[in-house]
Formats: sequence, C-alpha cells, structure tokens
Amino acid sequence: MTRVAIRRQATGFRHLSRFGLSLALLAFILNPQLLVAGPSAPIRPAQELKLSHAHGLAMHGDPALSEDFHHFPYADPNARKGGQLRIGLSGTFDSLNPFNLKSGSAAQGLVGNVFQSLMARSLDEPFTLYPLIAASIDLDPERSFIVFHLNPRAHFSDGAPITAADVLFSFNLLKTKGRPQQRGAFSLVKNVDAPDPMTVRFDLRGVGDRELPLILAIMPVLPKHATDLERFPDASLAKPLGSGPYTVADVKPGARLLLQRDPNYWGADTPSQRGFYNFDEIDIQYFRDGNSLFEAFKAGLLDYRDETSTTRWSTGYEFPAAKDGRIVKEALKNDMPKGLEGFVFNTRQSLFKDIKLREALGLMFDFEWVNANLYSGLYTRTKSFFDESELSSSGKAASQEELKLLAPYLSDVRKDILGGQWRPPIHDGSGRDREIAKQALEILAQAGYRIKGDVLTKDGAPVSFEIMVKDRNQERLALNFSSSLRRIGVEAQVRLVDEVQYQRRRQKFDFDMMIGQWVASASPGNEQRNRWGSVS
Repeated sequence: MTRVAIRRQATGFRHLSRFGLSLALLAFILNPQLLVAGPSAPIRPAQELKLSHAHGLAMHGDPALSEDFHHFPYADPNARKGGQLRIGLSGTFDSLNPFNLKSGSAAQGLVGNVFQSLMARSLDEPFTLYPLIAASIDLDPERSFIVFHLNPRAHFSDGAPITAADVLFSFNLLKTKGRPQQRGAFSLVKNVDAPDPMTVRFDLRGVGDRELPLILAIMPVLPKHATDLERFPDASLAKPLGSGPYTVADVKPGARLLLQRDPNYWGADTPSQRGFYNFDEIDIQYFRDGNSLFEAFKAGLLDYRDETSTTRWSTGYEFPAAKDGRIVKEALKNDMPKGLEGFVFNTRQSLFKDIKLREALGLMFDFEWVNANLYSGLYTRTKSFFDESELSSSGKAASQEELKLLAPYLSDVRKDILGGQWRPPIHDGSGRDREIAKQALEILAQAGYRIKGDVLTKDGAPVSFEIMVKDRNQERLALNFSSSLRRIGVEAQVRLVDEVQYQRRRQKFDFDMMIGQWVASASPGNEQRNRWGSVS
C-alpha cells in the first residue's frame, strides 16, 4: 500500500511525533467491582526455571537491537526541539478517557503522548518491545510468566514515582472496566503480584502464548493516587495525569485538544524515546467533516494531513500553496499488510443471519464501476485481511494444519475457500451487470426469497435495512451500493449521522450495516480472537 501524506514545507523538524493516521483501503468483505489479584505461585530459583533476563521482548526470535542501543534507527536524536504542530481530525470528542468504551468518544492523541506503557514498540520490527517504564524483564522460555523491573527514574507528570502499586492498580482497573480487548486478554492472567515496590510479576494461565506477555507490556500505567475508580467509566473532560512527554494544556470540548511538552519528562534520555516528541505543542483540532478539515488545511490553519480521498488526491491540490511548493505532497511506500475498509453486516440483526442473503448482497457491490467513477482508478480490490503479504490466504489452499484445526467445522466452510479459489466477483464496470444480478437472484431463490412486484421478500416481508455512514465520502459510496441493491428488490436506506451519534450507535451495535475498517498487523495475535471470535 502507498500511504499519502501532505505537509507544509520547511518546518525544520524531523521525527517529531508518533501521532499519526493511517490510510485504509476500500474493500467489500463477505461473511464475516475490582478483582483483587491473588498471590502468585512461588518464585523458583532462576537456574531451575532457566530464567531469561532481557532488555527487550519479541514476538518471534530475539530483539534486533542490542542492550546498549542508543536510539531507534528511524529516530533522529539530534532533531531540533520547539515549535507547534497543528493537526486536524474529522469528528468530535466528549471524553479524555481513551480506555473505556462507555466513557464516550475519547479525544485522540492521548495514548503515547500523555499515557505511556511498560515498554515501547519499535516500528522497525513486526512486534518487538524495548524498555520504557519497565527497565528490564525476566521470563521463562515457555512464557508462563513475566516479571517487569520498573525504572526507578520513572514518574508521573506531577512528580509522583511510578511503583508496582500503580501497575497492579492499572491491571485490575482495565481488567474490569477497560475496553473489551483488554478485559479479554487480561482474563488469561492467573495471578499478579508485586514482590517489591519496583517489581511486578504476572503468572499466565497457560504456556505457549507468546503474545500475551507483549500485551501486558504495552498496558498503559495509570496513577493510582489520581484515578477516581467510581468515575472511571464516565465521560470526563478533566485533564488526565500521565507519565508521558506531554500534558494536556487546554481543552475545548469537541473542538480542540492542546498538548504541551513536559520539560521534566523523565524518559527523554531513555533509548526508546530519544529523537521523538520534539514539538513544544501539539494542537489537535476537530472538524465536523472531511471537507471543512481540508478547507482549514488549504487556509494554512493546519500543518499536516493524511489524504484519504483519491478524488482529492488527484484533483484537489491545484490551489496556490500546493503549486508554489509551500505544501509538499508525497506518496510513501508501506510494506505492512494492507488492512481494509468494507461494508459490515451486523449479524446480531435477524435479517443478516442468513448467509445466502449476505452472499447475494455482496455480489451486488460493483467495485469496478466504483473504482473508475468515484476513486479515479486508484484502488485495487482487497482479497484478504492481510493483502499483499505472506500472511494472505488469497490463492492458497488450506494447509494440513489448517484442515486439522477446521475438522469439526468442514461442512460449514465453502470448498472454494478451503481450496484457495475464492475471489470477489468481477463486474463488467457498467454499473448494471446483468449476469451478476442474475447470480444474486438465483442464490436468493435457493434461500426462499421471492420478488413481488419490484420488492424482494421473505415469507411476505420486504427485505430492507439501513446503511449508517459518518461523512460525505462514505455516503456517496453507500448511495451507489444502495442503487445496485435496488436492482434486485432490496431497499437500503443511507443514513448520514454525526461523529458522536455514529460512535455511540457503533458501540451499542445499533445499526444494520456500516462501513468499517480493520488495520492489519505483521504479527497477528490475540486481536484476531477479539475481531472474529464468537465471544466478541
């Protein structure tokens, strides 16, 4: 995938912040009270456990950087500091708590800048972590436990030291009141204990889960002395206290978040932090929609944006600042698995429990017409959740190991998927492909659907639903899809809602269909269970 970025020229800074946005690909995809931790197991001698004391933690193999590394290879430790970075986002926010879905729509830019974790991730490696709040770790080869030794220099922005009590507090809080992904992962921890004020040990329920220690290592550490347990799940605009390089200087609810660099940031000389966080201020401004955000950029109110509209990328940068070089437009190659964006069925709705209906509706998405007429031919069709990577299943038959895993369910898996022959449908690009419509109607007839007049029905009830969208770009795509569905008698109403309503309805699963995004990882792990597992 190519990532497109536009920035204003001559800022004089490099590697200034890890705050960023990603470009999603277009696709259409079918089917698709606090607990007090108990005591840990007795700690056996290191030689009995073959204990490994390490400076880093990798999902696979060993960390690429040695224990004495000075900085990440892609960071510039000599980068000039100062100035302000102005970033624009589409939407709004009503909370400064990014760790609980019930707390509302949280402002972006807090995680990493204000809140930090036990270890820091290197973006040069698929999934490898290096010291941050934790100075080092101990673990056994089977990864049945992990011990974090905290950095004695680490402290929150109010000067309070970070201790094991804060780590235990954060774990228990997020395990019970955090996001579903955290609650699910942390439930796999058998015991957690603090042998001393600067050491925390996690014992895991099983062995062989190589990823769980890394998930624990990227857990944000919250201040026990400054976190209100009772109000944690609520939407709050109170300025949070963290341990990161920035503090919240100003908040305008729903419109602006101003972060200010902390001159007393404890981790500035930590190798994993050198060369980052160089702006004195990060000004994050919110706009109602993408068009108003773009106009603000054109007017010089913002310094940087990721362009997500192919139409704008092709024709929208003809204004003076773009022509005379004050704005730099650049396409950046990205070798990560590509991720995807697609229409999402809410299978909690009884209508979409029928796989035949889902298949037929999916056939009617005319990617070829959409790409040519709405996206200037700049997209390619996504065929896998890990497109353009060795993790992709496209064109690959199921391996013996996969067949063994799927054995109890083989009758429920399509043969073309098992054999690697499945492909998304290819339309003639006319916007009215009769052969595709015929295939869709045949599938529907097999499932008991009938056309009455111009309306598709099942047991006398018309097939109709709503497609929820959050901006004009999504709206025009959904309107095209709705028009295609009308050709087989399906009425799909497109409903444009604002960002707050969109997030709330999504979190409550109060929708029929929406456009969703998935970010792919070069190191897939427990997040796959959260995305596709029945419990999710």
